[in-house]
Amino acid sequence: MQQFNFFPSRQLSWYMARLFLTRTFAVLALLVVVLQTLDLLGESGDVLAYAGNGDAQLWHYVSLRAPQIVARFLPFSVLLGTLIMLATLNQNSEIISMKAAGLSAHQILAPLIATALGVAIISYAFNERIVARSTARLSAWQAVEYGPLPPDSGIKSNPWVRDGNNLVTAAIVAGRGTAVQLRKVEIFNRVNNSLTTIVQAPRGHYDAASKSWLLENARRFDVARGTEKQVGTVRFGRDIRPDQFTLAKVDPDALTFSQLQAAIGDLRDAGRPTAELEGSLWHKLSGPLSALLMPILGSVAAFGLARSGQLFVRAVIGMALGFAYFVADNFSLAMGNLGAYPPFLAAWAPFLLFLLVGETVLFRTEE
Repeated sequence: MQQFNFFPSRQLSWYMARLFLTRTFAVLALLVVVLQTLDLLGESGDVLAYAGNGDAQLWHYVSLRAPQIVARFLPFSVLLGTLIMLATLNQNSEIISMKAAGLSAHQILAPLIATALGVAIISYAFNERIVARSTARLSAWQAVEYGPLPPDSGIKSNPWVRDGNNLVTAAIVAGRGTAVQLRKVEIFNRVNNSLTTIVQAPRGHYDAASKSWLLENARRFDVARGTEKQVGTVRFGRDIRPDQFTLAKVDPDALTFSQLQAAIGDLRDAGRPTAELEGSLWHKLSGPLSALLMPILGSVAAFGLARSGQLFVRAVIGMALGFAYFVADNFSLAMGNLGAYPPFLAAWAPFLLFLLVGETVLFRTEE
């Protein structure tokens, strides 16, 4: 009768789910602490270089950077947690006891897969609610060299816009429509593709009345003479629409699924290419679901006799399969960005491929 139940007993399912979660989040906590420490050591000098920054700004940097590290290494933690758990169960002959009780390999893995699905859902919600916002704020903060930021949630960093033969860039862009505000603006004026002057200003905004842009407290650097002078208020960009700044650079990591979907629609309406962003949009779904693959790919560490001396080899094979998935996933996204793969295929092909690979290995070895 046990063979017709997908899950083992309730007690055994909760036992395995608890082991899986504790190992996974213990590995994740270790990775986050180590990697955040190393990252802070490399970045603390830049944070403290801005006058007035201190311990509070360092902790603020940690609060913005840590969610990115969690999101990036959660799938790795699921893989390593799976391998540690299954290898331990195999070493203690608990897997052998489960199989002797009539459980199949899929029944043994069922609690892990169900728990991994819950982890994937939590990961998606965490990315949407926390990671996207922290990424946007951190990118904008780094763009102004860890100085003060305007209190606006629609911040974008480092867009480039063409104004005729000239190039315009801003460290951060806040707001939408005619309320767009620019910070740390630079205009590179060119004649016959040769740079003549550079205009810099701490801030600028769109003037709806004149349908142009205004810079405040601007200064102009003459490239040929090597001289600089204050020019006060400068008007430019009568042909630059406000949405050109907000759409000039779309960072998919800094947008939620719905926001990225809206940005893709705006770019498509403006006749801009969207294939790269569409791949990132689909990957916001396939990325968290990669947690489902880890129990299947790591299952080779669970089966086989531990006393045969091949448990370590099986764990290495499971780890190799898991890391091969991440390599294939990054490669597929890169090929999608180059236009070699359609966006949907670039995001989902590695997931489906390694799902088949994992199931094939599991069936041939244990079922």
